[in-house]
Amino acid sequence: MMSRSYTNLLDLASGNFPAMGQPRERKRLPRVMTVPGVISELDDDVANSVASDVPSSVVQDRIIIVGNQLPVKAKRRPDNKGWSFSWDEDSLLLQLKDGLPEEMEVLYVGSLGADIDLSEQDDVSQVLLDRFKCVPAFLPPDILSRFYHGFCKQYLWPLFHYMLPISGNHGGRFDRSLWEAYVAANKIFSQRVIEVINPEDDYVWIHDYHLMVLPTFLRRRFNRLRMGFFLHSPFPSSEIYRTLPVREEILKALLNSDLIGFHTFDYARHFLSCCSRMLGLEYQSKRGYIGLEYYGRTVGIKIMPVGIHMGQIQSVLKLADKDWRVGELKQQFEGKTILLGVDDMDIFKGINLKLLAMEQLLKQHPKWQGRAILVQITNPARGRGRDLEEVQAEIEESCRRINDTFRRPGYEPVVFIDRPVSLSERSAYFTIAECVVVAAVRDGMNLTPYEYIVCRQGVSGSESSSESSDPKKSMLVVSEFIGCSPSLSGAIRVNPWNIEATAEAMNEAISMADSEKQLRHEKHYRYVSTHDVAYWSRSFYQDMERTCKDHFRRRCWGIGLSFGFRVVALDPNFKKLNIDQIESAYIKSKNRAILLDYDGTVMPQTTINKTPNQEVISIINTLCSDVKNTVFVVSGRGRDSLGTWFAPCEKLGIAAEHGYFMRWSVDEDWENCGQSNDFGWIQIAEPVMKLYTEATDGSSIEKKESSLVWHHRDADPGFGAAQAKELLDHLESVLANEPVAVKSGQCIVEVKPQGISKGFVAEKIFTSMAESGRQADFVLCIGDDRSDEDMFESIDNASHILTASKSVFACTVGQKPSKAKYYLDDTSDVINMLQALAEASDPSPSP
Repeated sequence: MMSRSYTNLLDLASGNFPAMGQPRERKRLPRVMTVPGVISELDDDVANSVASDVPSSVVQDRIIIVGNQLPVKAKRRPDNKGWSFSWDEDSLLLQLKDGLPEEMEVLYVGSLGADIDLSEQDDVSQVLLDRFKCVPAFLPPDILSRFYHGFCKQYLWPLFHYMLPISGNHGGRFDRSLWEAYVAANKIFSQRVIEVINPEDDYVWIHDYHLMVLPTFLRRRFNRLRMGFFLHSPFPSSEIYRTLPVREEILKALLNSDLIGFHTFDYARHFLSCCSRMLGLEYQSKRGYIGLEYYGRTVGIKIMPVGIHMGQIQSVLKLADKDWRVGELKQQFEGKTILLGVDDMDIFKGINLKLLAMEQLLKQHPKWQGRAILVQITNPARGRGRDLEEVQAEIEESCRRINDTFRRPGYEPVVFIDRPVSLSERSAYFTIAECVVVAAVRDGMNLTPYEYIVCRQGVSGSESSSESSDPKKSMLVVSEFIGCSPSLSGAIRVNPWNIEATAEAMNEAISMADSEKQLRHEKHYRYVSTHDVAYWSRSFYQDMERTCKDHFRRRCWGIGLSFGFRVVALDPNFKKLNIDQIESAYIKSKNRAILLDYDGTVMPQTTINKTPNQEVISIINTLCSDVKNTVFVVSGRGRDSLGTWFAPCEKLGIAAEHGYFMRWSVDEDWENCGQSNDFGWIQIAEPVMKLYTEATDGSSIEKKESSLVWHHRDADPGFGAAQAKELLDHLESVLANEPVAVKSGQCIVEVKPQGISKGFVAEKIFTSMAESGRQADFVLCIGDDRSDEDMFESIDNASHILTASKSVFACTVGQKPSKAKYYLDDTSDVINMLQALAEASDPSPSP
């Protein structure tokens, strides 16, 4: 049953809540679509997919970049009649275009950083589409305020930066009306994308935490859409993320993307941990690529830090006013050693921690008094709130105190620049700075160190500067909690909360020998110059292409309501077992092999009482009584349980413990199919398993006649999985010379004799039938887990022991990737199908 706390997507999407007000009617953009036939307006409350069997006539690939803000600046004309627009050269969404194929058309969807009157919106939309290939999403003021300043900035942003709303005054508490506004805003963005998309030809690349539920809106509409998402902020650990009341909605929405990108492995690891703990999904790494299997779709995980736009910085470095400003700054700070900080005014940037470290540096190392200056450039705040006001007041107080304490004629230890600074002026400060200090307590990426390194390198081949031939050097003191830290191996990494250690790092950075500074700079410049924004976007696009290459080969359909919506993707040859089809083949056949798994196939996994009911016993008895049938239950369970449960089925064959023990009927003895009866290995394996059981709360050992199984289903998911890997490695090592196989499965590690598998059982049954002159011309094999895949594979390889004109029905339970070619939804479907076959059976006459 779904909790009432989960807001219904359809209600939110259609604006059916009092907080939102009435949606405003306005004319829509003309759809940029070239599918033959009539395109009707799409009703967003209909869950049917418009992803099509009719191919688009557009051949050229196109990408739609979706971000919270368009890479366009909007200004009112001086005469107050209309608007003028220009590209925002600092926008990452604009810069990433450099890494995409030249022939690829790029379309942008996002909001404008200006309040456009309702009467002007259609004209503005048309101008932006025609001149800039931009599609603006206009958010009503009430939604915009609660979406951006409310849910995004006051709730999600702090939480993703590890700040829990412990009290109402400290951080923003979860407010469902803000969440509703967030969903409504994402809905408006989706409508703008839908208006211009060619679903069969376009790629969609969504950016950042503002639009995390957008993938569900788009996937609901276009099942096979090629879609990527990149998160530019940190992704918190599962302990932090799990406090989010809408945690599963956001997680499942992200999983509707084909590729999800993160700056660092830490962020990706936290995301994967959340998927494991909350949704039970495990990731796999194949040929270096990380993928999550999600209802037949493989969701790729991309780890690639963004870079800077080299061309933009190089062009700024060539500007004359930059050189003039450099000269001015050199004169202003002549004889001084400059440490530089460039940060947004933000509660997580650690500006005050940096000031405290500077104060500590001057106290601990008096030689720098009168010589070392911290220039702190602070960009305007993007958010607002009481926390931010407190941080600003604290910074101002620290600057005043430090300057009052250490000031002397011609020397001010802290120069605080609290205004917007252009890239040109910023690059001038970078050029004269001996060291850049980044003390953020948490930051998604932070490209300031990259910009500094390129500015210190200067313009290659430049003759304008007399210093162009001098060795280049730079130093960095960076927080270990920022995204760029792992890629800057020559930087001095610090814990910014440790004021004394940060002060010592700053001292070391400005005291270091020039030769060492030069080597560190060269190493950094090699990385930064080759891993720029174009490299990042090219890499992401190529991975999106690779992840989506099978989209149009597979059959897809959507299931689930609200944010539980997901797409099931199956191979075109994989289809639901048709009862009429199998019944027809069953009636025509002469020698039939019927192989049934037990748990999860004829008995639901969730049932505590595993004894088969009278209906199951009756159906199996009817099937066994037909002389054309050879019926087997093939299970991992022990022979005692199976023998007792199926005692009424006298003609039923049973393969217990995955085939280690077999019997063909109640009258016959159990046959040992193992290659060896030496179980001395148990004395080695059991003590090892006991060690891991004692160390892993919630784990247990199951001892069977032929095997040992270590279960960790009830243990902590992360710890249990880690212990299982370690146990697997340990057992493989100590049992290397024993005649056993060590395998891991769903929350288990199992040790069993070599050569024993359900596939071996199937082959043995087919061979025995052929040798007795009853070569099988009909095979039905049903199972639900990994061990049953061995049976399906064995059937594929058994052509030589089955008749040429055979009918084979390998069937898995549940819609999921499998080696079987058919599926049934659940155990009730299996029972219904077996009942139909039983009714079509011809019982042998009574003796």
